[in-house]
Amino acid sequence: MLDLRTIYIVSAMTCSVLGIVQMIAYSSGRFERWLFWWSASGIVIGAGLFSVGLRNVLPDVVSVLIGNNLILVGYLLLIVSVRLFGGRPARWGLSWLILAVLSAPLILLWRDDASTAPRIAIFSLVCALGDLLVILEGIRLARQERLRSAWLVAAIYMPTAAIFAARALLAVTGWIGEGGLFGPGNGADAWLGLWAAPFLALRSIVINLMAAERAGNKLTYLADRDALTGVLNRGGLMRSYAGLEPGPVALMLIDVDRFKLLNDTHGHAVGDEVLRRFASSASLHLRSSDLFARHGGDEFVIVLRGCPVEKAVETAQKIRAAFAASLAEMEGLVVQPTLSIGVATEICGPGDLETLLQRADLALYARKRNGRDGIDTFEEDRQAA
Repeated sequence: MLDLRTIYIVSAMTCSVLGIVQMIAYSSGRFERWLFWWSASGIVIGAGLFSVGLRNVLPDVVSVLIGNNLILVGYLLLIVSVRLFGGRPARWGLSWLILAVLSAPLILLWRDDASTAPRIAIFSLVCALGDLLVILEGIRLARQERLRSAWLVAAIYMPTAAIFAARALLAVTGWIGEGGLFGPGNGADAWLGLWAAPFLALRSIVINLMAAERAGNKLTYLADRDALTGVLNRGGLMRSYAGLEPGPVALMLIDVDRFKLLNDTHGHAVGDEVLRRFASSASLHLRSSDLFARHGGDEFVIVLRGCPVEKAVETAQKIRAAFAASLAEMEGLVVQPTLSIGVATEICGPGDLETLLQRADLALYARKRNGRDGIDTFEEDRQAA
């Protein structure tokens, strides 16, 4: 027969050791505050499980009152750490208030030996609620940051939420707890504990997977971005373009006119500010699905998904107007840069990026031959002529 006390002690050691290891990792200074609270959660839950596991060995005030409430405090720290990881406020005051309300029945019932089953039911429901909150935070992170490992968090906490809910139901219906926590007739509770034990270990390390994935995503993001303007660089454009779904696209190749003269006259600091202002003003008229990249120097590329040539030209006009308005805020500009824009479209897109760039480049230089500061579109017949 399974020994529930042993399961408690082993689970306590697992949570405590993993919490201590993670606390050591936090002390390296490479992690943010969320890991401190996550580590503390494991240590506190481990201490609570150990106290409960020594029921009838330690005084009841330690094994029942303090042990159960330590586990609930650990759950509070767990939820706080996940919120901090997601960039949300901890809300300590509200959290402690909710914990006090939820733990009040356990405090009131701890002296009564006949109240073991009700205590188990209340405690298990509170833990199931804590697991549910972590699941919701995991789903939110998965959707907002596209962290695949956050879905794993939700998947790992779902079984333990179900186990705690089942334990509460068994306690309410009298299947467990009637003879005390470790009394006879609690085989079902032991089996639930056995099923929960491996998930407790997995739960302790899953946030590290999210941290590693987030760090990898950040490195990828930085590698794909232009440091000056914050838009995609050429490599980022190529990778993002390769991931586009089939459909019509329009590509704009944009050149900042008289940029070399601007640098020679006003200096590179002013030139950098002009490029930043262009990137900022152009972004105001782009959708989240569009691609915006610095192709090199004073040349930029914008890819509009599902956009006919007329709409692309309209967007280009808005960008020109926004850029001019932004430059009007800069005082003392002797050289006034403008925008020359070449537009090419692909109906059965996205097609080959280099081909689209070549077509847009032909349109761009046609615009430059005709006096700059305007928009030209690629036309096959005209280019052939």
